[in-house]
Amino acid sequence: MNAEQLNVGRTSSDSRVLYAAITLMVTSILVLACEIAGHIWPRDDVADLLSWMRIGAGLVGLFALAAGAPLALREMGDRRRYAAEATATRRQVETLFQMTDMLQSALGYDDANAVLRATATELLVSFGGALYVFNNSRDRLDLSASWDWPENSLPPETISPAHCWALKRGKPHVNHVGAGALRCEHLAPALLILEIPMMARGEVYGLLCIQSGGANAQARLADIASLAAAVADAMSLALSNIALREKLRTQALRDPLTGLYNRRYMEDILERSANLAERSGGALSVVMIDLDHFKLLNDEHGHALGDAVLREVASAIVGAIRPCDVACRYGGEELLVILPDCSLDDAVLKADVLRARIESLSENHGCRVTASFGVATIPDSSSTVGDILPAADAALYRAKQDGRNRVAAAAHRKDTPIAQLATAAE
Repeated sequence: MNAEQLNVGRTSSDSRVLYAAITLMVTSILVLACEIAGHIWPRDDVADLLSWMRIGAGLVGLFALAAGAPLALREMGDRRRYAAEATATRRQVETLFQMTDMLQSALGYDDANAVLRATATELLVSFGGALYVFNNSRDRLDLSASWDWPENSLPPETISPAHCWALKRGKPHVNHVGAGALRCEHLAPALLILEIPMMARGEVYGLLCIQSGGANAQARLADIASLAAAVADAMSLALSNIALREKLRTQALRDPLTGLYNRRYMEDILERSANLAERSGGALSVVMIDLDHFKLLNDEHGHALGDAVLREVASAIVGAIRPCDVACRYGGEELLVILPDCSLDDAVLKADVLRARIESLSENHGCRVTASFGVATIPDSSSTVGDILPAADAALYRAKQDGRNRVAAAAHRKDTPIAQLATAAE
């Protein structure tokens, strides 16, 4: 029943109750008038007439009461129910506003997940839920949060967008239980699950799953579908804001072409790594890399190929270093790798591995791709963070003088001054 039909029904019911009340009032006045008339004209014939009039008025009033009382009681019950529903709706709206306000303060996915879980537990009582968000490459969705799922039917850790009907259709999809039901491949077959794509600014940021069990699961899920959609909408904006902040943070820290950390981040992490090495008594090495004849490559083959070579060199470097190592773009075709807790000899060996990987890229582009390397270490070849980069740069210059496509290391401090360099590896 829509709002117009509901209002028409209420008007009709109110009219019938009003008519019954008017009838009771009229009959009451008639009975009172008969009583007054009986005292004014106390004759037997008049008394009989007034008596019959009182009986008729009483019967009419009784019929009016019988007709109007149930309607009045039902109307009172309906109004109480409408008031309770309005109060519940107001509380839901207030909770959603609180959720939206809290999400504005969420610094990351963990904060947003906590707010979502608390809100869903309050609004969607006895319903399980799961939140999935896209990974960086947007080729899958990873489970970010879940609550109140059966132990034998936990939500999957990852979802492929190609296997999700809600994402393919771009609208909420109910995965019904049964042989003929259209269900997503990643879901357990025994659960009735509502999937809602989480969209903001025309882009999908995640997927909200709400599961229901029991005999009347479908009816219960239908009752809260609009409320679940409101929760998903509020969460979508939060995911959009978090993704935007992550993107801005990444742009502030990384070089857009190679994906390596930029020079500003390199200076900060180098300072912190040097301080940590000084406190722990460990070694800190840096490997400075310069692509050989890169300007000539750009001039002969174009800047598009030069950019592609830079990207592949960056990928080759990242694929060969440890998780604790940091690869940065120092400037132009110069790259820098920071190797915490790595001695000078080990850094030279790692640099030679990188040299061989970069040289192997020549086969991909039909032109020679090589690089020269300069290695310096605290405390072997440098004493402070201010010395290590000039030492690595001087070693790199020596490697280029000696024929390029090779590794040179700064001399040990105990052997010669830092300005004097010797070839440590060819």
